[in-house]
Amino acid sequence: MTTTLATRVAALCEAGRLAGPGPFAETVLGHLGIVLPEGPSTVVLPDGLTLAYAHPAVTRVGPVGTSGRDAALRVSGTLPRVPYGATSTVLVLTEGPGGPVLFPVDPARTTAVPGTNLAGEPRDTLQLHDYAVAADDVHPLTPPELAEAGLRAALARAALIAGAAERCVELTVQHTTTRVQFGRPLSHFQAVKQEEARLIEESALVRAAVDAAARELSPVAVAAAKAQASASVAEIARIAHQLHGAIGFTELSELRFATTRLWSWRDEDGDESYWTALLGRAALAADDVWALLAV
Repeated sequence: MTTTLATRVAALCEAGRLAGPGPFAETVLGHLGIVLPEGPSTVVLPDGLTLAYAHPAVTRVGPVGTSGRDAALRVSGTLPRVPYGATSTVLVLTEGPGGPVLFPVDPARTTAVPGTNLAGEPRDTLQLHDYAVAADDVHPLTPPELAEAGLRAALARAALIAGAAERCVELTVQHTTTRVQFGRPLSHFQAVKQEEARLIEESALVRAAVDAAARELSPVAVAAAKAQASASVAEIARIAHQLHGAIGFTELSELRFATTRLWSWRDEDGDESYWTALLGRAALAADDVWALLAV
């Protein structure tokens, strides 16, 4: 049975809600038809790599049976802040000398510099020095496939944000319902009710945008989803922590697990400025802006 994109997005939302460790967002690109290696894998779409084929007469690696069969790709450059990069097979999608390509990188054959994001998730930098990729491991992509991979990566990150935002709502409502101040639960105070309503609204906006993009994987829909998800992080985290008080900032607080991921994920795979600029360009180029907004 084929797993639909909507099903994968729903699973990513749940992964974000549970703050589960692992490169969940990075595995959503399996739709490209590439057989994934055994064990954990992660995906990166870098710029600035230097790629060249070992045989100067070969300009593009093709499927088995073409002139590119015995070629080898040599790669140099940096893969910055790769999620779980030091412990996973890294699938690189990038522009090659003859067109977009996908190829695996074994971190053991690179110079790995460990790193983390604010939530403590591994974000490792890998240095490639004349890294050799066997011809059978180089898979040509079309430009639309490479562009779609970028959209899927952004949608996956937005889905994680949606899940973490929903967890912030759950934890905050639970806290304000059970925490008693001045003889009554916090949730009975009008100011708290208003802030909770804003928190629920922001979370719902993110989930609605993500679900819409999962139904129609278009540049505009994905841009709207990731822009909304990233932009909502500040308000969601502010309200949740404000209503929790100092309790939410403790090292092992469930809220902290959610909000540190929100702060980290908002900038990964394009922040709100990047995606709102794309939306603006799309609106300027559209013949019917209303039709664009009503998608």
